[in-house]
Amino acid sequence: MIPVTKPYLPSREKLNHYLDGIYEREWLTNNGPLLQELTQRLEAYLGVRNLLLVSNGTLALQVAYRVLGISGQSTYVEAITTPFTFAATASSLKWEGVAPIFTDIDADSWCLDPAGIEAAITEHTRGIVPVHVFGNACEVEQIDALAQRHNLKVVYDAAHAFNVTYRDKSLLSYGDAATLSFHATKLFHSVEGGAIIFKREEDLERAKQMINFGITDAKTIGEVGINAKMNEFQAAMGLCVLDEIEQNLAGRQTVWESYADSLNGKAKFQQRQTHVSNNYAYFPVLLNSETEVKALIERLNEQKIYPRRYFYPSLDTQPVFGNQHCPVSRDIAKRIACLPLYHRMTSADIASVVGGWNK
Repeated sequence: MIPVTKPYLPSREKLNHYLDGIYEREWLTNNGPLLQELTQRLEAYLGVRNLLLVSNGTLALQVAYRVLGISGQSTYVEAITTPFTFAATASSLKWEGVAPIFTDIDADSWCLDPAGIEAAITEHTRGIVPVHVFGNACEVEQIDALAQRHNLKVVYDAAHAFNVTYRDKSLLSYGDAATLSFHATKLFHSVEGGAIIFKREEDLERAKQMINFGITDAKTIGEVGINAKMNEFQAAMGLCVLDEIEQNLAGRQTVWESYADSLNGKAKFQQRQTHVSNNYAYFPVLLNSETEVKALIERLNEQKIYPRRYFYPSLDTQPVFGNQHCPVSRDIAKRIACLPLYHRMTSADIASVVGGWNK
């Protein structure tokens, strides 16, 4: 069987070493030494500052909204976002009492089209939540400039953008905050987990308090908070995966480039922005019709190969998020599939996927 992805499992011996330390210290959570080490190492590896580890990527979004004042308002508020994304991008807004307002995507990059954002801004708009889809950079300069003109906060959902650079600078440096998911299926993971990278240190300090129930000190609860802390066992897995990140990246790159060579001209690929690096996390293909996508998936499934439709259906079709219409997103969502991609795929696995495609 060839699934769409497999989690990266690092050296068991190395993981045991970290776990032995947890047992010796009996310090399981609440800003333990492994969490502190992982924070420092990720900041250095990614080239960022003000990184806060949290228990998952959805809470990363919700905490960012709260800290930046997008959510937590007493009146009706909106945030502009993309319908071509995983449900958590929109549901995290809705959960925080913010109405997600969808605007359409660019037909080539599949990221939020800046041209539609300004027209959607109202007196109720408090923020913009673009997504770096499949690790492809949004039009960050245009979006950040637009937000400054209208006094809006920007939170980039960068769940796919671990280790991606734009103009030789971390893509996570843009916006007022960027969030990462460290779910088991991601390029870098801590089984479950996530992170927020803040532009301003004062936002980081407030977030540290907020993810620990809003507690200021032993006698004071400064504000209503939540429990969003990462624990030492998650940090141990993250450290092990980070130790081996280069071999993980190299394996994925081999698969990605093999697909690109073999399938060139047989499907449309995502048009990546100029000056943006590739972390080889996904290999999406765009076919001519939904009928072709269904036929391809059925043909591969018969051979126990399991691509997946990302991101289907387009979120603007879901009544839970309101009655909106984004035709480009709907069209792309119907015609796209992600091929299996993980670091341990063999040349035989790749040949099976390509062979199944060509049948």
